[in-house]
Amino acid sequence: MILLLDAHTLLWWLFDDPSLRATARAAIADPGTDVLISASTIWEVAIKRSLGKLSTPPSLVSAVAAEFEILPITGVDAEAAGDLPPNHRDPFDRMLIAQAQRLDALIVTRDAAFAAYDVETLPA
Repeated sequence: MILLLDAHTLLWWLFDDPSLRATARAAIADPGTDVLISASTIWEVAIKRSLGKLSTPPSLVSAVAAEFEILPITGVDAEAAGDLPPNHRDPFDRMLIAQAQRLDALIVTRDAAFAAYDVETLPA
C-alpha cells in the first residue's frame, strides 16, 4: 500500500498530535506501507510557516526525510494536475490528486474536497 500524506496529516504525525486518527497512525507506522510526502506538501507547509500560520520542525526537509520518502514533482504530475476538473482549486491538493492517481496511492486527509476526484482517501 502507498500512502500520500496531506499537509495537516504530515504535521499531526511529526508533532504526535492526537488529532490524527488511530487507524491513520497505524497505517503510516506499518513497516509494509510506503509513505510518501510530495514536494508540493513541503512547499505548501513552508509557505504557511513563512507567513506565520503554523510551526514546523526547524528543518522540515530533514524531519520529513528522516521518516518518509519525498516524492518529487514530475512534468507528468504537473500536466495532470493542471488537467484535473476544477472541483478543487487548491494547487497543492490538485498535485496530490495527480500524484495519487499516477501511483495508485491513498491520500491520508480530512479534506472532503478530495471526494470529487477519482482518488482513494484514508481519513486522517
